Amino acid sequence: MNIFTRLFKIGQSEAHSAVDQLENPIRLTEQGIRDMKEQLDKSLHALAEVKALAIRARNDVETYTNIAGDYEHKAVMLLKKAQAGEVASEEADRLAGEALLKKENSIQQAQRAKEEREKFEQSVSQLDGNIKTIKSNISKWENELKTLKARVKVSDATQRLNKQLAQIDSSSTVSMLERMKDKVAQQEALAESYGEIANESRSIDQEIDKVLENTSASSKTSAELAALKSRLGIGGSEAGK
Repeated sequence: MNIFTRLFKIGQSEAHSAVDQLENPIRLTEQGIRDMKEQLDKSLHALAEVKALAIRARNDVETYTNIAGDYEHKAVMLLKKAQAGEVASEEADRLAGEALLKKENSIQQAQRAKEEREKFEQSVSQLDGNIKTIKSNISKWENELKTLKARVKVSDATQRLNKQLAQIDSSSTVSMLERMKDKVAQQEALAESYGEIANESRSIDQEIDKVLENTSASSKTSAELAALKSRLGIGGSEAGK
């Protein structure tokens, strides 16, 4: 009646192994639901057949009861006719006796049909209970299957995401950042090294030219100052005073 029946046939000690290794849990659950639906179809067919027998038995009870009542009525009518002189007493008694025998036989048939009806109705009740149980199990397992499928999807998605995050953290982003840090530090050091080399490799000619440029500028400034003093009539002796 449930999906674990098949596993128990293998053995309880191997049940978990069968689930984990031999069959996918979702396929196993789906197969279990299909098995229960097949059982439900068979039970519904059996229920219909037994109900038909119960209905027939119930009709037989009614029919034989009516027949018994009819024979009793005929016996009464025969006796009344004999009393009225319409029928000979001996003939009326014989026919009335036959009618009463048929009445008794019909009563027995009605009793037999009643017993069969009770048995069939009991079987109907049992089958109906089984069908309700199967329907309840099917509904329960279908809901659990939906939940299981949803959990599998979430689990797979979470696993893939966590795997990607783990790969990124361990082998991609962190390693890349470390390599970038090393690369930048190396480039900064290299730039500073080139700067120091450039300063150290300045030639003597560059130093001479710089000194001469400074000297030339100083001489030009002195000559301009002397010319300005001359125009203003400022002499060297006056400057001394």
